[in-house]
Amino acid sequence: MKLDVFSEIQKKDCDANGGFPQLLKESAEQAQVAEKAGFNCWWQVEHHCTPDFSYSSCPEMILLAIAMQTSRLRVGHAGILAPFGINHPLRAAERVAMLDQISGGRVEAGLAKSGGKEWQTFGISEEQANADLVEATSLFPAAWTQAEFSWNSDRICIPERSVQPKPVQLPHPPLWHTCSSPSSFQRAGELGVGVLGTTLFAPISAVSQMLQSYRDASNDRAESGHTVNNQAGIFTFVHARKSTKQAVNSGAPRAALWYVSSAPRVFNVPREIFYQAIRGQVDPRSRPSTAGLKEAEKPNGVDVKDENPVVELMKREFAGEDISNEEVFETIRHLDSVIIGDVETCRTKMRQFADIGLDRLMCLMQMGEVPHEQVLESIRIIGDELLPEFAGK
Repeated sequence: MKLDVFSEIQKKDCDANGGFPQLLKESAEQAQVAEKAGFNCWWQVEHHCTPDFSYSSCPEMILLAIAMQTSRLRVGHAGILAPFGINHPLRAAERVAMLDQISGGRVEAGLAKSGGKEWQTFGISEEQANADLVEATSLFPAAWTQAEFSWNSDRICIPERSVQPKPVQLPHPPLWHTCSSPSSFQRAGELGVGVLGTTLFAPISAVSQMLQSYRDASNDRAESGHTVNNQAGIFTFVHARKSTKQAVNSGAPRAALWYVSSAPRVFNVPREIFYQAIRGQVDPRSRPSTAGLKEAEKPNGVDVKDENPVVELMKREFAGEDISNEEVFETIRHLDSVIIGDVETCRTKMRQFADIGLDRLMCLMQMGEVPHEQVLESIRIIGDELLPEFAGK
């Protein structure tokens, strides 16, 4: 199991803590330290109009900067928003090819269908997003590999053109889908692309079930028309320190809670999606749509009581309670997806992901309020004491 870094380019209260220039500087330094520590890939999202939660509206530009300041670290989209109304697929394919050229063939090309507030921003429907994601998955490799490329469908027409430059990697960079539901894991398998998922406090049993649906679909897929990528990656919350006390004092527990509790607000989607994930409910028939809500959910009058203590913690945070790092940690420390603590605790939890056959563990370390220097310390500790063990597994 390879260890990667996953980044939102995130800082809580960013404007009051150095602003974007400081955040960008810190992100680049984290990538450089991650390369020295031996991490395999730096993954980065694409999000729009999401202050504090993500300042990665132009991921290809930040990935370019990181590629030019490193020599071995791979750079990954997790992922390019696939709806044609957000990114024209030909332009997106050109940008990936150019990044692959400049990085010397280090690009991983993930695609995402987005959702919620971003669909509202660009006037995208859920039906459009799904169809565009599937079509882009075939269009990208054709644009990268065909000397004279053209495309003609009900959704988009491109006259015969020679797309330049072509990628360095032959026949093309690895393709991935970012996924969050059983049906999306299955679709990635059917299309022959890698899958990039998240835990969001979900138990490892739920993650394992979705991985199995991906593997089953991969085994049964038809000809895909592009080079198959059958790897699976999951991002989760990671902060490793010499002692549990240091890990807690870093603010990582509260940052992880802030991340999961903020996501439904930032993307204007039902909070129930996240509660279901925490409870391990993976039945897609009971999963709310990821389309944006007509009216944002309000914390006023929230009943914070819940039989699941982690869901209750999220409800309390949403209601505006100030909860200490220590209390958050005591509530979430048992979760498989919370890899926060001393080295041995992190080793034990990482092993669980390796044991279910995960190919990439994507470590989210720059999150919420965690100070930059403590993110760097966690990267170095993982590089020294954990990465060698898992990189060869």
